[in-house]
Amino acid sequence: MNQEYERIQSLISYAEDCAVNDCSCLYRNGFHLMPPTGWLNDPNGLCKYKGEYHIFFQYSPLEVSGGMKVWGHYVTKDFVNYTYLGAPFVPDEDFDKDGVYSGSAYVDEKGMHIFYTGNVKLEGNYDYTYSGRRADTVLVESKDGRTFTQKSVVIDTDEYPEGYSCHIRDPKVWCENGTYYMVLGARTSDDNGRILVYSSNDMYKWSLSGEISSKKPFAYMWECPDYFVLDDKHVVSFSPQGLESGKYKFQNIYQSGYVVCDEAEPRVIDEDKFVEWDMGFDFYAPQTFLDDDGRRILIGWAGMPDARYTNGEAETENWQHCLTVPRQLRVDVASDGNKKVFQTPVKEVDSMRLGDGLRVKWDRLSCERDCLDVVCKFDEDKCTEPFSITVADGVTFTYTGQDIELTLDEECGKGRDIRKSYISYVKSLRILVDSSIIEYYINDGEQVFTTRYYKKDKGTVLSFDTKGADITVFPMKSMNIEFPYNGFGVEDYQCVS
Repeated sequence: MNQEYERIQSLISYAEDCAVNDCSCLYRNGFHLMPPTGWLNDPNGLCKYKGEYHIFFQYSPLEVSGGMKVWGHYVTKDFVNYTYLGAPFVPDEDFDKDGVYSGSAYVDEKGMHIFYTGNVKLEGNYDYTYSGRRADTVLVESKDGRTFTQKSVVIDTDEYPEGYSCHIRDPKVWCENGTYYMVLGARTSDDNGRILVYSSNDMYKWSLSGEISSKKPFAYMWECPDYFVLDDKHVVSFSPQGLESGKYKFQNIYQSGYVVCDEAEPRVIDEDKFVEWDMGFDFYAPQTFLDDDGRRILIGWAGMPDARYTNGEAETENWQHCLTVPRQLRVDVASDGNKKVFQTPVKEVDSMRLGDGLRVKWDRLSCERDCLDVVCKFDEDKCTEPFSITVADGVTFTYTGQDIELTLDEECGKGRDIRKSYISYVKSLRILVDSSIIEYYINDGEQVFTTRYYKKDKGTVLSFDTKGADITVFPMKSMNIEFPYNGFGVEDYQCVS
């Protein structure tokens, strides 16, 4: 630890202690992780180590609209009971003085190995895209998941290949056949998205082994890259910036998606096979990891950088953004007959249901609780009849017979309006409703829509215009979160739904 570390930690501790975190807050969520105070964005360092899941996140505790970037740290054994362990990584070194940017964790018998991008903006008249920025790849390690070694630079900015802009970041590391690999998101000097691929024998010395590109130009920057094998399929995931929007695709300012590749270690992907992870308004920068049970789990940021819509209501409570629930991935056959990656909430989410649920027999249901799990099954195996379900009198999910439309009025959406996708039929729909976020899972996760929303009052109103649907509403309990590092108690922080 150095003096700058101590200075920043004292500021964070004060900000967290002063945060308003009580049950009078209307928008703090019950089962979606949020920052203790301030701003949250990318999930980082996701892993399971010594029986605990570690969820780091990029965090700006001093400014609710974003600012100095540190990493916050939650741990859990069951995705229900969490402990907040503070902000272990802060910008206290010359090589990360302008922000601890995104990264990943790799675990083995030697411990936890954390890689991230150290952001530095040089003083002077620079544009910080093509000049004036450093983005070293930094390593820090731990044997217990709580105390960490001194930081060290493992790839210096000057070692990156020629022909690239200053935007190289977001390392993701894994091991394959005794060799360590790292992918880094990148932007070329002529504004084409790429993924740089590095390899190493020891995780300390890395050499460039190639790049992943697309057949045709596809966005100017590829952020948050990931690579994994799922059900014998090779998947490349990334968040491209600069795609032109269409009726059914790329409707947000930035996207997140994946390509299923035919070969291992792909070097050129087919951009026409790019599939978006989530079709809603608020989803970006996902990261996956493999747990001890062999599950490939994804967590995304329920937010969107540079969006025209706002989260002003949450800001009044001195926080902004949250994470999605953890989602288990699998490859399955979609409604169009092609194989794709399906996403479903991990089974631990089901354990937060209270009771056997309420079978809906009305077209309108008013619930006292803010946290609900709504499960819809249809009489026909493949429903092609139009239906709609509305939450809080302002968020409407509609199936037209071929389109899915998620529409929000101005009151609930704060600038969010409509998102669409095409699907030939609907056989199931699961809706996770929290105080200020909703996740829709269509056809057991074939498509997913995530959106933030802002209602007027506590409780949840549901309206149904459905035919032949069997609908069960499960009230949900909240997560438990302990804050041993800043004086918060569970009852002070967690709103019980």
